[in-house]
Amino acid sequence: MTAQETIKSTVDGNDVVLFMKGTKTMPQCGFSSRVAGVLNYMGVEYADVNVLADDAIRQGIKEFSDWPTIPQLYVKGEFVGGCDIITEMTLSGELDQLFDAKGVSYDKDAAEKIREANG
Repeated sequence: MTAQETIKSTVDGNDVVLFMKGTKTMPQCGFSSRVAGVLNYMGVEYADVNVLADDAIRQGIKEFSDWPTIPQLYVKGEFVGGCDIITEMTLSGELDQLFDAKGVSYDKDAAEKIREANG
């Protein structure tokens, strides 16, 4: 399989996927750590793809989404955004709305606590 086929298969085969530097338990950059931290805290089940482990995936994901930076979050096959967008969406409640609309389970109380702590 090509990198593009692998990426598409991963995005299509998982409700929530985070392409990141490192893993959800050991992020390797601050931006990846922030997004993984939000998802982990909110109790979202997601697949993590360590782009540092495969240069073809690392470059391929940027082409796949036409987005130049990592991390990249996908929900039900849809590219949502990177660190800044996920942070904004979390604080505004838009991420909750997206998860609700797509049928992704998460801890609503935890999402509220994030907003209270950053309000």
